[in-house]
Parts: sequence; structure tokens; C-alpha cells
Amino acid sequence: MLTSSDTHPSDYPTVQAVNEMGRLLSERTEGRLGIHVYAGGQLGAERDTLEITTFGGLDMNRVNLAPLTAIEPMTVIPSLPFLFRSTAHMRAALDGAVGQAVLDSLRPHGMVGLCFYDSGERSFYNTKRPVQTPEDLKGLKIRVQNSDLFVAMIKALGADATPMDAGEVYQALVQGVIDGAENNQPSYFTGRHFEAAPFYSLTRHVMAPEILVMSMARWEKLSPADRELVQETARLSVPFMRGLWDRRVMEATEKLLASGVKVNEVTDIAAFSDLMRPVWDRFITTPEQKRLVAAIEAMDDAAGTGEGTP
Repeated sequence: MLTSSDTHPSDYPTVQAVNEMGRLLSERTEGRLGIHVYAGGQLGAERDTLEITTFGGLDMNRVNLAPLTAIEPMTVIPSLPFLFRSTAHMRAALDGAVGQAVLDSLRPHGMVGLCFYDSGERSFYNTKRPVQTPEDLKGLKIRVQNSDLFVAMIKALGADATPMDAGEVYQALVQGVIDGAENNQPSYFTGRHFEAAPFYSLTRHVMAPEILVMSMARWEKLSPADRELVQETARLSVPFMRGLWDRRVMEATEKLLASGVKVNEVTDIAAFSDLMRPVWDRFITTPEQKRLVAAIEAMDDAAGTGEGTP
């Protein structure tokens, strides 16, 4: 039985996807292999479980890209602001050679990258006003993840970046410590942030995925046939996860609109993305990084990249 960690609760799409992967593994090995998922942060924060995974104390781990960017520069690429033009574009890029190159970059760090899971389209929300141009963000205190890349993005847009744990955001919005934040619709809804910050502006500035990794130490103990099975079942769990995620986004959007949240499309995305070039130049410095970014930019937005349940 393989062990896996996830900080999300047991009903979250990534947890259900790894459970589905385990079901497929068990089915195809007649019970010889399976996965036990420790959900809800039972084993600790992602940075802690990631370290345990690299040392072989944990077989698998579903983590956000943020803790990986300090380890491997290639993992910065999918987090670049305004890199992906749509969810279809993001999925097409990560399902192909570009995504595989990012996954492969983790091997020297004691991990095998198995697959990417969606983490939604992040947009801005605040307590003051709709955002249509970067000018509307000027002077606002915006909560971000504890990430140099996200801080640089907010500063480039003229707002004040305030790194903060996700669990502190609701109270900070209510008390006026911050004016806004940025996240996907399901997180905006389940965190009740919409109660304090009713202006949600669809910038879709970041579509950074989450990633499922396996300990290299555990990987090397598997037979070649079992390695192939692990890779195949991980790939099959991706469309399963996306189907669950897409439904969650749709349900959250419906509930938000019913609650009276003021949602607005941002029509001039170029006004925002044009400000990102210095940010990209700061974080994309190696020839290989630049090659992959150029490959993503040159791709067509591809529909039909495996959305929905198999």
C-alpha cells in the first residue's frame, strides 16, 4: 500500500483523484498495490510533507507549486502571471511535452513528477470597487501567498502586496487589514471572503496547477511494470479530477451570483499582462525556462484535452 498526503479535505477533487488512482492501481494489480491518502493536512503542512517525501518517508504527495519553486526553477513556469490564455490552453500545455519537462525537472531533487491537477483560475476580489484596469488596483492592500513571484506581480500592478496565510484572510478583510485578495471562485466562496469583499473581477491572471509527486526512493523499489502502472493510473486520474473541479467551479459561481456578488469581466487583459514583462524577466532566467515559456506562448488554445470523467 502506497501512502500519500494532501492538505485539502477528503472531499476535495485532488484527494478524490488520488483515491481514484488508488482504485485503478488496486484493480489492475488485483489488490497488490493501492494508495492510502492522508487528507486534511494530517501529516503536516506541504513544506514539511515535501521534505519527508524527498527523504523517502512518504511515498506520494499532492502539493502546490509554491514550495517547489524554491527547489526547482522550472516549476516557476506554470505560475507565471498571464502566461495561460485560458484553462484549455493551460491543460494543453501541461498535458504535453512542456508539462513533462517540468515534471522531469523534479527527479534530481528526489521526486518523480506524476501529473498536474487543476487549481483554478485566480482573479482579484476586494472590498472597494470593481477592477477593470490596473489603475483600479493602485493603493489597495492585496493578500498574496508567501511567494516572491506573487509579491512581484502585485507590485507591478501598482497594489501593495501583503503575504498572509489563507486562514487569516477572512478576518483581515472584515477588519480592514487588507482591502482584497486573489483566488479561484470555489476558494472565494468556501472561505466566505465574498461576504466581506463583494467585488470579484475576472482577471484570470494565474492558472498555476497543483502537482502529484512520488518519492524517488519508493519509485526505484518498484518493478518497471509497476512504474508504468503508476504513471498510467496517475494520467487517468487527471481527467477524473478535472471533471470534479469543473463542476465545483460551476456550483461556486452559481452560489456567488445568487448571493449578490458583483462579478465583472475584465475586457482589457493586455493592460495587465503588458506590466508583467519585468516580472517574467526576473524569474525566467535560464535558456531552458525561456524555451518552454516561448513554446507555451506559441501554442494554440486547445479544446478537448481530456476534460470530464472517463
